Parts: sequence; structure tokens; C-alpha cells
Amino acid sequence: MTDTDVITARPWLDTSLTIDERVQLLLDEMTIVEKAGLFFHTMIAIGDLDEANPIFGTPSAREFVEVKNMTHFNLLGAAPTGREIAAWQNELQRLAASTRLGIPVTLSTDPRHSFSENPGASILAGPFSQWPETLGLAATRDPELVQRFADIARQEYTAVGLRVALHPQVDLATEPRWARQTATFGEDPELTGILGAAYIRGFQGESFGPGSVSTMTKHFPGGGPQLDGEDPHFPYGREQVYPGGEFELHLKPFEDALAAGTRQMMPYYGMPVGTEYEEVGFGFNRSVITGLLRERFGFDGLVCTDWGLINDAEIFGQPFPARAWGVEHLTPRERMRRVLDAGVDQFGGEDCPGLLLELIADGSVSEDRLDISARRILREKFELGLFENPFVDEDAADEIVGRAEFRAAGEAAQRASVTVLTNDGALPFATGLKLYVEGIDAEIASAYGEVVATPAEADLAVIRLQAPFEQRDTTFENFFHAGSLEFSDGVLDHVRAISRTVPTVVDVLADRPPILQPITDAAAAVTVNWGASGAALLDVLSGVASAQGRLPFDLPRSMAAVVASRPDVPFDTADPHFRFGHGLTL
Repeated sequence: MTDTDVITARPWLDTSLTIDERVQLLLDEMTIVEKAGLFFHTMIAIGDLDEANPIFGTPSAREFVEVKNMTHFNLLGAAPTGREIAAWQNELQRLAASTRLGIPVTLSTDPRHSFSENPGASILAGPFSQWPETLGLAATRDPELVQRFADIARQEYTAVGLRVALHPQVDLATEPRWARQTATFGEDPELTGILGAAYIRGFQGESFGPGSVSTMTKHFPGGGPQLDGEDPHFPYGREQVYPGGEFELHLKPFEDALAAGTRQMMPYYGMPVGTEYEEVGFGFNRSVITGLLRERFGFDGLVCTDWGLINDAEIFGQPFPARAWGVEHLTPRERMRRVLDAGVDQFGGEDCPGLLLELIADGSVSEDRLDISARRILREKFELGLFENPFVDEDAADEIVGRAEFRAAGEAAQRASVTVLTNDGALPFATGLKLYVEGIDAEIASAYGEVVATPAEADLAVIRLQAPFEQRDTTFENFFHAGSLEFSDGVLDHVRAISRTVPTVVDVLADRPPILQPITDAAAAVTVNWGASGAALLDVLSGVASAQGRLPFDLPRSMAAVVASRPDVPFDTADPHFRFGHGLTL
């Protein structure tokens, strides 16, 4: 079949037409059933296209594409190499091309360049270059570095066919206990806005098109002000509260993201309490999606809900209710109608087009309403160039993903993000000392000194800790670190015992702002990081690399101060131990 024959059969492939014309031609050809499939954006995993996903209980790729007419998927997990991801992507695109209309698949992803592993929020870097978490990027305070990261991530994503970033997360980390702040730019609205805009520019490029990754900025209108710091993935975290009256402040980073041209937006699960807006989850909230985002801010891009608003689900074999906060009493069909009435275009984490078809059949949703969102969804595919070339070069993917210069840039960013909080003269340490280490591979540490087995033998100890969190009842909940920010007595006793024996450096992975005073009182030096390898940390501690990091949030002095603070107000814990921007230079 010649190119002319293809265009005759599928006139929307004619690149001489405008995108609006091409969208309309395709829309005119689509059946209601085919349109309904566009509205669902759910999880998929690399593997046999005919096998279901047992972890998330989702159908096979073939059923998604051929039976449910779905073409938007959030890729879970990774593979050992870029080539393997690219080859699977190409196989999936061939499956999509074999359907009646040949609509290409759009693959999205949660962040996958850092040190986190959370099936609800992030993916370990695997073959990709490895960088600090977003809080670590914020600790560098460097918009150029953030844009460089995003540009590298764009190259690695597009090499394997990932075309939508389910990020950046520009929520303000104003509640110190909140589990999701590791993927934010911290507590300050101005810094978040500047760095979020740089991030979007890096992913989307100078102009949006075939080389771009579309950014889905989240979580509109700001997910930080959580009651008691609990996360709304779970029923006990459903309420967002504004005792300080700062709802508007949380919008500022989204205004900056819109000015930078973000293409998509994700509302959060939470429901606002005590504001002028409806007390229902933001994905169901017409006053927020249509009134605020569409009308006030003029956003005509694609809005996709956070995952799992419609149907209850099982995750790791354990039941979790739909995040239908404020509308729990509605049926799944009624929830779906409520989401569409709010002005949303896609249902994240759902794969039930049959429900949408029922709403159309009984007149609850009109085909005209369907077409409004379908145009936005199809336009994005056309502008990304997926209709011209949905396939990727598998050889190039292997060369681009994890390229040496990309890895080196990520490692430099790790070093730049390490933040020194206290130092009584122990840093920088001279190489060649006898080192006792915990949380660092002895082979890596041996490049900086003689690694010994006990603190008593050492000249210096270096201990790495995780910021505290409370264990919850289920596997999935424990991926979201929540609860108290105080270290246990056992951890503190261990640090004190080592510190009494030898000068001790304590480094803490600060995915939430830990209460550090008991540790700073004992240790010779204290640092925090947001994703740094053992070598990156030791480079900073030994002076091979300069200490540059600055805190992206306040560190509270006590849990009493945290509990008394207002969740919507930045820098509201009384008498913080260390303030936003603190960081020593070595």
C-alpha cells in the first residue's frame, strides 16, 4: 500500500492538513465505542502482551487495546536496558496499529530517575541516569540544573517511547508530616514556581512537538495542606484544610506552570474543607476544575484524574476503596458522570469504558460532551507526532538511556544536593582515615579510607539513616511514609553510643523533615540528602566536591511544633531547628 493509499484510507494521516482538521477527520470516523476508549489512562507493565498483570489485577495489553479500545497507559516498572523497554513499546504500537483506526498508544510514567520505589508514585531509576529526588533538585536552587535534568530525562523518555510525564509535582510541602513531599520542590511558593517552570521547559522543549514529553503537572490546586499530614490515597487522609486561609498561595506554582506551557493537569484526591469550593474530591469538583482551572486560568489542556476515583480495587492483594472522597455514596456510574461534569477529560487508573457507554446510552452524557474531551486527547497525540512515527529506534534507545554523560550529570546533581547542617570541624575529613560506616557499601567507602569493623577501631564514623515514619497496616500504605517525625529511642541510643566512641557524621535521607536535635546534639556533623549514592555523599564529606545544598523546607524542632502548625501555611512551625535555605559550605 502506497502512502497515498494510506492517506486515502485514513485521511487524518495527511500532514498537509492542520491538526484541527486531522482531529476532526478522525473524530468523524470514530464510533462511540472507540471514543469511549480514549477516556481511560491506566497502568500497564512490560511483558507478554497477552498476559494480565497480577499485582494490579489489570487485563492484558491485547484486551486493553483490541477489546477496550484504550490507547493511554501508565508504564509500571522497568527493564534492565533501554533496548528492552523500546522493543516492548514497539510491539505495543504494532498492536495498536493493527486496529481499525490504528490510533497510536501514548505511554506515560511516574518519575523514574531517582532513588524512590513506590508503585503509587515513583519508580527506581533502573537503566536510566540517576538523580536526586525533586526535593534534592530544589536543594541545589539552580533552575539551569533543573532544566538540564528535565532535558536529559526527556531524551531518555522519548528514546523508549515514553511521551507523558506524570509530573512535575508542584504542591507546596507546608505540612511536615505529608508523605508525598519528596517529589515536590519544597515549602517555598516562589522557588517551587521557578524550578517547576524550568522542569516543564526541559521536558517539553523549546516548542511542543515530536521531540517533546508532555508534562502532567500535579496536584491541582495544591496537595500539601493535608489534615494531620495524612495522604488522601487513604480514607483517613481525605481532607485538605486551610486554617491559615492560604488556599490562594498554593495556586501560585500552578500559575507559573501554566505560564511555562504545561500541557496537562492532574487534580488531587483530597477534598477541600472550610473553603468556598465544594467539599468533594478535586477530581469531582466542578467549582475547582471548570470554575478555577478552566475559566479563571483559561486552561484548555488535558485534565486527567489521579488514579482510582471510580472503582474499588485490590493492590498487593489487599482491598482499597475508590478515592471518591465526598461522593463515596455514589455508584461508580454516578461518580463517572460527576467527574465529566466537573470538566475532566480522562480517568486515571481506570479501564471501564463500558460504564461510560452506559452513561451515553441512557442520555446521562452526550456525544457532544464526549467530543470536547476527545478533541483534546487526540490533539495531544497529533502534536506529539505519534501518528507519523509511533515507533522508536531500539539501538538508539540502548545508546541514549543511561548514557555516560547523563549518568555523570546525575551524579554531579547528587553531590550538589547534599546539605550540611552542622559541623564541629570533622568535615571535610582527610582521605586515608580509618572509617566505620553504616548504610554505605564497604567497597565504596574503601576508596576514601581504611574501612574497619567497629567504631572503637575508627578515626571517623559515617552513618546513614532514613527519616522516621510510622508503620501502617498494609504493604501499599507503607510505601507512603507518614506519621511521627521523631526518631525512635533505639535509633537515638545507637547514634549516641557510636558518637561517644568516635567522631560521627550522621547523614539522613530527608524524604520528610525529620526532627534532628537529638542527633545534632550527639554527632560531630549532620547532613541531609534526597537521593545520593554512597560515593556522592563521601565526595562531599571528604571535600572532593564542595557542599552546596540548601534546605528546601524548615526542619521542625519538635512534634509539638508540627502538630500546632497550620497545614496550609509555609514556615509555620514555631522556632524551627534549621530554617529554609540553611546549609554550610565546606
